[in-house]
Amino acid sequence: MKKIGIIRCQQTEDYCPSTKCLLTAKEGQGSLEAAGLGACEVVGVISCGGCPGKRSIMRAQELIKRGAEVIMMASCITKGTPIGFPCPNKALMLRSIRNKVGEDFPIVEYSHN
Repeated sequence: MKKIGIIRCQQTEDYCPSTKCLLTAKEGQGSLEAAGLGACEVVGVISCGGCPGKRSIMRAQELIKRGAEVIMMASCITKGTPIGFPCPNKALMLRSIRNKVGEDFPIVEYSHN
């Protein structure tokens, strides 16, 4: 069972308790099923740190230090779930995290639909 760290939108924290992301990880559904990872253990859930997402880089590193073998970007960032407004900084955030943790480190770009 892989260990994952979830990065979510700070603005979404006001109304979403990450229930669907946690269930997705526990049951290995959504992006985890698509990536062939199956059920995963969550080592932490943390926000991006707020716009424009610069803190997500050090937060991804901290999740890795705490045992994450995969970083999963929550759908609130990449798909705009549940309100239909994806983060305008998602591409830069993903690129910056990959540059810091390495291109080979697995990053799942969404959690659920």
